[in-house]
Amino acid sequence: MIIKEIENIVNSYGAKLYDSEVVQENGDTIFRVYILKDSGVNLDLCANISRDVSPLLDINSPVSGEYRFEVSSPGIERKLTKLSHFIDSVGERVKVKVVGDGKYKGILKSANDTGIELDTKDETLTFSYSQLGTVKTYFEW
Repeated sequence: MIIKEIENIVNSYGAKLYDSEVVQENGDTIFRVYILKDSGVNLDLCANISRDVSPLLDINSPVSGEYRFEVSSPGIERKLTKLSHFIDSVGERVKVKVVGDGKYKGILKSANDTGIELDTKDETLTFSYSQLGTVKTYFEW
């Protein structure tokens, strides 16, 4: 699978593949790869990874037709959609939308195969993944 090969290239730079997506923006198709690195993601790192991944995409296109390829940080406020995202974000501030129940803010206390624990300022709440709508990390300015 192409994602595994991309992940190997990202890892060779001491970074971690966070996610990938194909999006339509302003009539353009974009294949975007998000990376994380403990020391931070900068333009040079993104450019180097892009340079090394591009030949791979020439052989194994991730989408049909024309597209742009981008390497980026998911940002300080990022969506949590995979189990690995939740596990890697334990201890961080998150905003949680619970289907049919409302919104909560707190510290992600734990995450496992079945769900998460959220420490709000008033209590610890437990949610299964099936209850969750959008979950994002957030930064208090």
